[in-house]
Amino acid sequence: MVKFALAVALALFAGSALAALDLNTASKDDLVALKGIGPAKAQAILDYRAQHGGFKSVEELAGVKGIGSKQLDALRAELSVAPAPAPAKAGAHRDAKAHK
Repeated sequence: MVKFALAVALALFAGSALAALDLNTASKDDLVALKGIGPAKAQAILDYRAQHGGFKSVEELAGVKGIGSKQLDALRAELSVAPAPAPAKAGAHRDAKAHK
């Protein structure tokens, strides 16, 4: 029984450890938890994301001040970029009310 519980706990931990951090949804605290990313670099990533409407690829992280190619290579496996949600069409909410 103990071996089974240990195996389940290990599987759960391994699954969460392998999950890549999405650059488009990560918080400052999430980013600071990455090796080599301190509060200033985390803020630079958030600022870049806000200025550019999100990341389109992990490689775009190289455009953030303070992130070099070596650091990007070290972080690449830990990061992902999910497609940004499409912006809502202007007046979509109003049209939805009209059809009720």
